[in-house]
Amino acid sequence: MPEYSRALVWFRRDLRDFDHAALYHALKSARQVVCVFVFDREILDALPNRADRRVEFIQASVTQLQQALQARGGGLVVVHDSAREAIPRLAAELDVEAVYCNHDDDPAAIARDAAVEAALSAEGIAFHHGKDCTIFERDEVLTAAGTPFSVFTPYKNAWLKKLAPFYLTAYPVGRYWDRLAAESTRVPALAAMGFTQTNLTALKLPVGMSGGAQLFADFLDRIGQYKDARDFPAIKGPSYLSVHLRFGTVSVRQLAATAYGLGGRGAETWLSELVWRDFYHQILWHRPEVAAGRAFKPQFDTLPWPNPPGYFEAWCEARTGYPLVDAAMRQLNQTGYMHNRLRMVAASFLTKDLLVDWRLGERYFADTLIDFDLAANSGGWQWAASVGCDAQPWFRIFNPVTQSEKFDPQGKFIRRYLPELAAVPDKFLHAPWTLPAPEQARLGVVIGRDYPAPLVDHAVQRVQALALFKSTSGDGLTDSAAGAD
Repeated sequence: MPEYSRALVWFRRDLRDFDHAALYHALKSARQVVCVFVFDREILDALPNRADRRVEFIQASVTQLQQALQARGGGLVVVHDSAREAIPRLAAELDVEAVYCNHDDDPAAIARDAAVEAALSAEGIAFHHGKDCTIFERDEVLTAAGTPFSVFTPYKNAWLKKLAPFYLTAYPVGRYWDRLAAESTRVPALAAMGFTQTNLTALKLPVGMSGGAQLFADFLDRIGQYKDARDFPAIKGPSYLSVHLRFGTVSVRQLAATAYGLGGRGAETWLSELVWRDFYHQILWHRPEVAAGRAFKPQFDTLPWPNPPGYFEAWCEARTGYPLVDAAMRQLNQTGYMHNRLRMVAASFLTKDLLVDWRLGERYFADTLIDFDLAANSGGWQWAASVGCDAQPWFRIFNPVTQSEKFDPQGKFIRRYLPELAAVPDKFLHAPWTLPAPEQARLGVVIGRDYPAPLVDHAVQRVQALALFKSTSGDGLTDSAAGAD
């Protein structure tokens, strides 16, 4: 028998009506369930850009979720307010006895949820929360000593060892559709929340549950080639599901179960990416200070980054003079997305070539990426800057030219985002400043006029980066021991 007469489900980063932990537990435990989504002003009002693709994606996905719930006889109450104030108020107004939600381990979200729980408790309303957006979370995968993993490969091995069908089983939400309450309110327009439309429609990024399903089906047709294709930005290699994972319009259990069941090099490699996602989420849970710009490796917390004037701005504006880096930054600025290989290259270039504090790059990605995820963004930037949880020491430095030659050999990606270099022959495209001056004039691509000269010399900056880290690490490594990618 249901425990409650009426309950509320608070949707957050889980914008779907299937395989949804909180929705399932609420429907199973209450005779009637009201669904709620809050456009949280504490988050939205702090965004620096009023034309934010994430807000538009969420608004479209919430609209689709509401329509799906209504088609099942339910509804979705949507408000634009402070969530920590709105949820207790709505719980009282809707006369519910319990509130259900899925975990969000961002430190700010944890503080918000604690405030909501306290307010609900004061009114005698129960607050239930649990895992949904990862396969394993928090303390579920630990070392034999019962401590958190700090290196990925041992974590992955333990993750795979613990994996069982139970953890990949979908929540059978559909058994209880008749318990959905019909309450609904109009989804606020972007303008009503102080935002404007972006180029999201022009980018043809599928939104909502239908968009996630469409992209997943498309990816399954080529998942076998994922391992070989994923590092080449001009090839359709990735799943492009990152934004859907971020906002929960897909189920991570469904994705992982499919990859695990398929097997093969491509599916296994992609499953590893889902394990990386869990890894960074458990790092954030155990070390929440990394979300506040603290280095996972404390010895690098006060690394004296030179931060040369103008270098960070040149990187943001795609004016470094290194084509692969500039093309990656244009992709980010124009679409809100950046290919994963290029995220590593761009981050390495900012920190190891331009000697700019990784926290500036992390913040820029946080403001610009449509798929921004605090755990993954922090983890990725600290990995690239060699201040995070990584088995390899600090001397990994990507060479932006050889990375370009290796992963965009014909320059298809570069020419897509840097059309001013379209006429440059493949041989010189990755380092256009090496093109002889007469050829530059003949082709109409004069370096320093039509495309920037290199902001720095990679070989020189590499030596400086090694010296910077060596002075802080004190591990006695010599330059001859340092490697590069």
